[in-house]
Amino acid sequence: MNKMRQFLLLYLNVVSVVTLTAQDISKQEYRQRREQLRKLLPDNSLAVFFSAPIKNRSNDTDYHYHPDPNMVYLSGWEEPHAVLLVFKNLQQDSEGIFSEVLYVRDRDPYEELWNGKVMGVDRAQDWGLDRVQNRIDFIESPLNYDAFDSVLIYEFQNDVRDRPRDNYDLYALQKHFRTQLNYPAQFNPIRYGLYQKIRQLTPRNIKPLQSEIRRMVVIESGLQDDDLLQEFLSLTDTSSSEELKIQSDFLLQNIHFDVDQLPKLMGQLREIKSKTEIRLLKKAAQISVMGQIEVMKAIHPEMSEREIQGIHEFVYKKYGAADVGYPSIVGAGGNGCVLHYNHNEMEKVDNQMVLMDVGAEYKGYTADVTRTLPANGTFTQAQKELYSVVFKAQEAGIAAAQVGVSFTRITQAVYDEITRGLQALGLITQANEMSKYLPHGVAHHIGLDVHDPGEYTRLKPNMVITVEPGIYVPEGSPCDRKWWNIGIRIEDDILITNEGPINLSDGAPRTWEAIEQQMRSESVLNSWILPPLED
Repeated sequence: MNKMRQFLLLYLNVVSVVTLTAQDISKQEYRQRREQLRKLLPDNSLAVFFSAPIKNRSNDTDYHYHPDPNMVYLSGWEEPHAVLLVFKNLQQDSEGIFSEVLYVRDRDPYEELWNGKVMGVDRAQDWGLDRVQNRIDFIESPLNYDAFDSVLIYEFQNDVRDRPRDNYDLYALQKHFRTQLNYPAQFNPIRYGLYQKIRQLTPRNIKPLQSEIRRMVVIESGLQDDDLLQEFLSLTDTSSSEELKIQSDFLLQNIHFDVDQLPKLMGQLREIKSKTEIRLLKKAAQISVMGQIEVMKAIHPEMSEREIQGIHEFVYKKYGAADVGYPSIVGAGGNGCVLHYNHNEMEKVDNQMVLMDVGAEYKGYTADVTRTLPANGTFTQAQKELYSVVFKAQEAGIAAAQVGVSFTRITQAVYDEITRGLQALGLITQANEMSKYLPHGVAHHIGLDVHDPGEYTRLKPNMVITVEPGIYVPEGSPCDRKWWNIGIRIEDDILITNEGPINLSDGAPRTWEAIEQQMRSESVLNSWILPPLED
């Protein structure tokens, strides 16, 4: 048996492990999620969710549609121009009793000729919701929103386009809803949120709220001339606070909707993953691991950043991942010091460190995995020393990721190690200088979003989070030149359990020794040589 045949057999064995069937989420689980939300909603309230907008790429060509994560989480519905209503209390009309309605577009043969078949109302009836109606009914048979004590919504964004020849597109649905809800044209959610906090003020919260308002006034210049906020900032005793609460209540009297509660409630639900969600996230992580491994075997100094990105994403699609969970970051040398660098346009990575922050999206759930390696397969002494600091920090962060521990504890464990390491190497002298080289947070939830919502308080079983320390030394940094243009991040996806953290992406080598060993392996891509193009 020749060497290539042995390699292919090994490769296929790995594939057989990765391609274990991941069970799709059932209608019953979606219904349970809606029931969980309903339990959290305030009495006599309504939660409203709109589908994500279609994003235009160029002229009459759109980007591949990515559904709204909350809509998917609650119903599994992935088509555009839809609205989901979830009621706290049972509703009744001439057709019967219901607690939820999904409005969807109907079949249109001409539209389907161009963009493919849609589910339509008839097929959507099988989605397990109480009621499914045509989106036209959302506009032509509107609810009386004044009948609810509160209508919980997400803040409207300005990326919804009015699509020609469609009178019931997402733009029209939202426009109608805003009108029915008396949604102010110049609504400022920050101002609204601060007014709400003043209205609910207690004496012990005065000073913390004043501090928060001072920060917000700096961030949001439109608040600087707000009379109520300025008066609250000058408050020195509690006796005047009641008058300010009355003023805030008066200013909010015509607002019967709430943009604060729903994101928090969805964060509570989505931060804890079900068994099926964990299975899907494991699959996404495994696919991402395979991408990292194949790049480690194939990379060489003559490659471009874009070519490295292409290997990752090719592997993802070979394993059935429909897309990446976020724009792939492949940064060589100084580009690796740009935290969200995704141009990936360097034509030759040369003998530099290459930071690869990439993640597969599998059935809507995204992994988030980062590895950093030397393109020539061998760490220099400086690269090795910095990498070892980051690795040690990640080990400390993962070890701290225990049930009941706060996110702050993970962050502190990482920061402490990075600080000690940078001081030992002479890049900093004072602890407060650490943020020059690690300016970001080091842990976040993943799920349907790469930065999934959550309360970010204490860790609970069945959360899935990242731990991602890094060190970034751009050219011109106040340290020895030997460190310049080295950017390193190591990121893994961690399942929180009562028995301790489980690294779902540990299959991709993490130590510098393991990375060098993996990079000495043969790549199936070495024999894939494309013919040159003519000038």
